Amino acid sequence: MRAGIILDEVGIGLRRNLTMTIALIITFAVSLGLLGGALLVRDQVGVMKDYWYDKVQVSIFLCTKNSDAASCSGGAVTTAQKEQIKADLESLKPLVQEVYYESSAEAYARFKEQFKNSPIAQNASPDALPESFRVKLSDPTKYDVIASAFQGRPGVDNVVDQRQLLDKFFQVLGGLQKLALAIATAMIIVTILLIANAMRVAAFNRRRETGIMRLVGASDFYIQMPFLLEAAIGAAVGAGIAALSMVAVKVILIDKILTPQFTITPFFGWDAVVQASLTLLIVGITLAVVTAFFTLRRYLRV
Repeated sequence: MRAGIILDEVGIGLRRNLTMTIALIITFAVSLGLLGGALLVRDQVGVMKDYWYDKVQVSIFLCTKNSDAASCSGGAVTTAQKEQIKADLESLKPLVQEVYYESSAEAYARFKEQFKNSPIAQNASPDALPESFRVKLSDPTKYDVIASAFQGRPGVDNVVDQRQLLDKFFQVLGGLQKLALAIATAMIIVTILLIANAMRVAAFNRRRETGIMRLVGASDFYIQMPFLLEAAIGAAVGAGIAALSMVAVKVILIDKILTPQFTITPFFGWDAVVQASLTLLIVGITLAVVTAFFTLRRYLRV
């Protein structure tokens, strides 16, 4: 019977403050949607790091006749120098997992394939692309071992760590995640203020009912329960809308648009969407209930 009375009070409260409830739901949906977007960006960065760092290579570019590095003062790399470089790389196993030699002709063919629709492909020649060794490391973070061993030695023009290029890209994605988190934090603060105001208005409008309940011996928690449930319901609905927006992003943007066009990289899966949705539901309800509880402690004194 007590549960029925509480549910009746919840229904009355939601109807009385319908516009405030709608505003609360929309604010929750926006703020939690931004938080969910930040969580998905974080998951996407993690997926891409796992994928690309496993494939990252160190490129040792060899001297050509046109190289201007100090180590190339003797002209193009010689056969003896190439053999010695390869032998030294093989001696660094197991740090060095694989060594692949790429000739100028192979580099030119790969360049033409990558930029076949670009005007710059028409201006390149096989002589302009250097020979190189592509080195896969068992631990990409130990690039300095390769750099210190080969940078500046005769026949080597430059040593490039692909991981550094990827780090710049991931820094951009990390910046987007921080921006989304900052906006979400600002919206959550607005949501807290809105919850507090909604609870204050609801407590004022129902002060007669709460006074009667207190006079007949109802506990503070029993009096507060309908208000807490109202806040929790608004948060749950807002979190549900935010979760549906993430589902739409996954189905439309990720699966139908990005995945077919960008086959060179993986994207986050449904497990990330489910986990983010559960996080939003928990965060939303907890935030609403805690804010309402502390607000009601002040405004439900009769």
